[in-house]
Amino acid sequence: MAKDPKSDQSRAKPTGAAQPDFLSLDTLNALNSGTHRQPFDVLGPHESGKRRWIVTLQPGAASVSARVGGKETTLARTSGDVFAAAVPGQAYQLVVSYPDGNVVELLDPYAFGPVLGDIDTYLLGEGTHRQLWRALGAHVIQHEGADGVHFAVWAPNAQRVSVVGDFNHWDGRRHMMRRVGDTGVWEVFLPALGEGTLYKYEVIGQDGTARLKADPVGFGSQHPPEKASVVRDIDGYGWKDAGWMQRRKAAGDVAAPVSIYEVHLGSWRRKWDEAGRPLSYKELAQELVAYVTEMGFTHIELLPISEFPFDGSWGYQPVGLYAPTIRFGPPHEFRDLIDAAHGAGIGVLLDWVPGHFPTDDHGLAQFDGTALYEHADPREGFHQDWNTLIYNYGRTEVKNYLVSNALYWMEEYHLDGLRVDAVASMLYRDYSRDEGQWVPNKDGGRENYEAIDFLKEMNTAVYAAHPDGMTVAEESTSFPGVSRPVDQGGLGFGYKWNMGWMNDTLSYMQRDPIHRQYHHDNMTFGIHYAFSENFILPISHDEVVHGKGSMLTKMPGAEGEKFANLRAYYAYMWTHPGKKLLFMGCEFAQPEEWNHNAALNWGILDQPAHKGVQKLVRDLNHLYRDTPALHVKDCEGDGFAWLNGDAAQSTLGFMRKGAEDDPPVVVMCNFTPVMRSDFRVGVPVPGHWEEVLNTDSAVYDGGNRGNLGGVDSAPQAADGQDHSVQLVLPPLSVVVLRWRKDET
Repeated sequence: MAKDPKSDQSRAKPTGAAQPDFLSLDTLNALNSGTHRQPFDVLGPHESGKRRWIVTLQPGAASVSARVGGKETTLARTSGDVFAAAVPGQAYQLVVSYPDGNVVELLDPYAFGPVLGDIDTYLLGEGTHRQLWRALGAHVIQHEGADGVHFAVWAPNAQRVSVVGDFNHWDGRRHMMRRVGDTGVWEVFLPALGEGTLYKYEVIGQDGTARLKADPVGFGSQHPPEKASVVRDIDGYGWKDAGWMQRRKAAGDVAAPVSIYEVHLGSWRRKWDEAGRPLSYKELAQELVAYVTEMGFTHIELLPISEFPFDGSWGYQPVGLYAPTIRFGPPHEFRDLIDAAHGAGIGVLLDWVPGHFPTDDHGLAQFDGTALYEHADPREGFHQDWNTLIYNYGRTEVKNYLVSNALYWMEEYHLDGLRVDAVASMLYRDYSRDEGQWVPNKDGGRENYEAIDFLKEMNTAVYAAHPDGMTVAEESTSFPGVSRPVDQGGLGFGYKWNMGWMNDTLSYMQRDPIHRQYHHDNMTFGIHYAFSENFILPISHDEVVHGKGSMLTKMPGAEGEKFANLRAYYAYMWTHPGKKLLFMGCEFAQPEEWNHNAALNWGILDQPAHKGVQKLVRDLNHLYRDTPALHVKDCEGDGFAWLNGDAAQSTLGFMRKGAEDDPPVVVMCNFTPVMRSDFRVGVPVPGHWEEVLNTDSAVYDGGNRGNLGGVDSAPQAADGQDHSVQLVLPPLSVVVLRWRKDET
């Protein structure tokens, strides 16, 4: 067992044995107590008095010797657990004997030079290291001829930092780290360690208090509720997605179809034969990818998978920003999931959380005994809504930590984009705060200049390195230019969630149809600003939790009407300008609210109505992807025009256009339970209009009322057009018509 650093033995006076001049009593006491600030200055091999001395700290050892070649030299106990002797030669091994007879042979970490080079040191000092994860964290490497792990961590205000783990009995005296100049970074190379090693940093702040911390740049963690970091070798993965990466630019272009399936990996499906465990990354690589492919989505968006301690946070309170959660497997298996998705032509987005972090003791809070990553003032640094801490975006190193993390996921895991959580909470200093609870900016306003600069810098860095990638803002206010390029005065995101459209349209759909005529603008107002940003229309996890009910239970009417309303709403969403996002389970009208502790209710698909909604979403995805008029100008005003809108009847119709040669599409919606069998709507060109989708089709468990596959136009003016068609509009339905060039 390791000795108490405050014990009498560790504070013993020198024995009088020969020892180097640099081992003063104060130095010996600092080594024994584990408080020496520069242990590499005294431990390991050093020249003194024309002799080569070896000094080592070995708590609990009975004796220590140094082996050079075939010869061993006994090291004398100088004080407490510090041993020293003059030992000629170069490379050596330490042989440590313990009172129980156990003998350990090891390489001395203090015999190795620094790992971080001049460029790394310079960039770390500046706080501008764009590949921070290549310098900090725990890396399995070969250094000066030995295999081991290099540890490096930023803790500028610490008195001392050590690596601790099972390998050293969690004793912070054994592997104290070297401070790297004025960078605030500490490093040490520990030979003989490797993949799977458990570790933490023991950080002693200026107040003398020791804190055990997980690695802020660690690549792996233990299974929660355990809290140690785990050494993971993330090099050497054999990616097979070169073809996808080459053609990804087209998939990320604003003119491309984007239909996103939002997934919480822990509750999508579970293995009922094994106590209901979640699927692993490798199982998801098969089952989830196959399902998304069949359903026709273009992208998967993962709720946060950066390591997090509490399941109930759904990943939105991350502790390990650089570690894919171990809940579903190690890092390479997470790569298996991404690789499989890319092989199927599906992009993967990560829900990324740079807005706040939890107060857990092993996390970033008071990391080196000071408010390092967070603000010291709770009016700036504490989220009252979530009981979390807010990053200090004005600190260069913290901003760099986050920007590097964004690049890390794109580069190391080939992710296709990031959805940035809670952007509104970052943009405003008074977010969810009363008067007197927030600190104005330097101009006396509420805008958080530092957070705005961070978001601009992050987007600039991501698009510079990955112009074919995608960043998406969950931003619920009218902050201008969220998806405008930075060089044009915007924040630089590729897309923004259209929360206004979602709130207005859901409010409309939840009303009894008899009252909808008085709220018609809820369905039409969104077009007034639909092209002010590059919008994604989101029906996310937030809409099916916390008592909000499921998408199905939001709909009014008897059971059949609920399904008809939901089918009509989905068709309106998929034909409306804007990219699409739908949370898992919503695609088959799961009747229950989402529960992160249970799998989706897949058994409900035995019922035709639920199966019908699933088929509709599949067909909507394929129609959206295969019809340029429905996606090419999602973010351009000249791709949309109103055709018909009658509030009294709760009907509305519109036209979608793509490029000049793309067949136009006409969409007609009936949001009442009234059948309209002789409904005239204007069309932009004469000819045959094919009924390519009808939400009342029997295929979707509807009433199968429609237009027998299509209609021909007549030279009768309507809705501002010279030609029109006469339609059957089933109750609570949407009919989609596409002009067919070969029948004009």
